Amino acid sequence: MDSLSDYDETVIPPLWFSIPETFHALPLADSPEERARLAAEFVRECFPNGDEESWAPVAAFYGELAEMMTVVGGIAYSAIGLFAIEEGIAHCSLAVAAVPSGHTDPEVAAQGIRATLASEPGNDVRWVDLPCGPAVSCISVREVTFGPDITKSGEPISFNSGQIQVHIPFPTGPYTAVFTLDTSALKYFGEFCDIAAAILRTVSFAEPEENEENEENRAAE
Repeated sequence: MDSLSDYDETVIPPLWFSIPETFHALPLADSPEERARLAAEFVRECFPNGDEESWAPVAAFYGELAEMMTVVGGIAYSAIGLFAIEEGIAHCSLAVAAVPSGHTDPEVAAQGIRATLASEPGNDVRWVDLPCGPAVSCISVREVTFGPDITKSGEPISFNSGQIQVHIPFPTGPYTAVFTLDTSALKYFGEFCDIAAAILRTVSFAEPEENEENEENRAAE
């Protein structure tokens, strides 16, 4: 069980969830230099059979991803999922954040979140009843552009990326857990939705049984 100690446990309640072994925790750090170094180490561990030419653009990509997560703020956990497919490897990013929501009733909070997300065109917003309580899912597809500094060709690349985001208000407030899964492998988007659903079914605001500790990841402690 991983413990993330970036949060004051007297303020943010604890949260647990399980992830598949195909996910690899993405290192986050305070400075851009440290994030770049950790991203390079991360890529070498995930792709041990690669070389400097193949590692460099991938490390830059994950470094940029870490930068984006840092800007968002409130990130308690982040990971990259790698899955073997016919074409090679499909990957996705997973981030779990705890954001202030100031609520006292999780159902009322979820209703407000649903109304806000549904007001934006292109969002597929749905109410979800999870074992841990009410939640709101939001699925969207948007164009993403990466600059020439992180692409292998040295040219900017634009592509469509699918996002699955689920907001789960803490039952005791005043925070909302936000699970975000992004992937550009839209051909397999249905499978990624299934993966996200499986993870969300494991979310718990109560400490899991001791015999399940090895399978659980604690997102805030």
